[in-house]
Amino acid sequence: MNADLNENNVPGTSTSTTASTSSTSLTRDNTHLSRPTMAETHGFEPPLQLLALASEISSETQFFVQNSVSENSRRAYESDLREFERGGGSIPASVETVAEYLTQNAGRLSVATLVRRLASLSKAHEVRGLSNPTHSALVRATLRGIKRTHSCTQRQAKPLLRDELIRVLEATGEKPKDRRDRALLLVGFAGALRRSELVGLNVGDVEHVRQGVILHLLRSKTDQEARGQKVGIPYARGRWCPVAALEAWLAISGISDGPIFRPVDRFSHVHQCRLSGEAVGEIVRERVSAAGLDPLGYSGHSLRAGLATSASQVEVPTWKIRAQTRHASDAMLARYIRDGELFTHNAAGALF
Repeated sequence: MNADLNENNVPGTSTSTTASTSSTSLTRDNTHLSRPTMAETHGFEPPLQLLALASEISSETQFFVQNSVSENSRRAYESDLREFERGGGSIPASVETVAEYLTQNAGRLSVATLVRRLASLSKAHEVRGLSNPTHSALVRATLRGIKRTHSCTQRQAKPLLRDELIRVLEATGEKPKDRRDRALLLVGFAGALRRSELVGLNVGDVEHVRQGVILHLLRSKTDQEARGQKVGIPYARGRWCPVAALEAWLAISGISDGPIFRPVDRFSHVHQCRLSGEAVGEIVRERVSAAGLDPLGYSGHSLRAGLATSASQVEVPTWKIRAQTRHASDAMLARYIRDGELFTHNAAGALF
């Protein structure tokens, strides 16, 4: 828990210093040694303020106001508003300006990106008490027209299914990086974890019980207020047990506290900092490719999608899958279930 507090620079805490290694000794993990800082993300530009705060408000209050949204959401807002400004826009924006911005970017940006840009513009106006141009009939009609003209199908991560995962695991070796990646793949799959949840795990978040381990997720995408969620990962029969893989990685790395998943350089040195979410996607693609599979379409989300899809293919009840994935509703889970059941009791299959 302390490591997470220090990473977020909570008032009253200090950030610990970690050992550094010459960049020449690092493998591709070097680009993902830790979560990117705001300076790395935006160069020397100061972060945009999501709220216009009065000068008499204390720094502690300002900190909590800025953390009323997740770090990822804040970065997305900042990025969207900067792109809007680079395109000639400004806050406050007129209805006509926003509609023209959508038109200029139709086809160049995906519909999902345009919808997110509108959400960022909407928030930027509302928190400043300004008239919100995104709610106007002109802007809404422009967006509807773009949706009808351009495909709004959202690209989904290709699920890493159980049989494919086993093939990937069989192509790994016994070096520390192999052990780390096996643990990351198996724990991410079995726990149906988002990449942020996976790299956010600390040793103290793992509770060993008779049936396996319980992961205590202090924060997740659907738990922004940090009430906490528990994910059970049972011991598995056979060679590929996520609990055993996790224990093997912790033993060979010597990690006893702090982040579980860390960069490993080409000399098998384990670093002190945490892998970033982007590193999960790279690890998945690298391991898929090493197993002789086409890495196109795979991402850090493929482990979570793989568990849901694989479970639906063997007819695990929807409510059981949702208990593991922690989706808020069956509707949110439906796209995985639908894809996984395309060939289960298929009507055409019964006729040929």
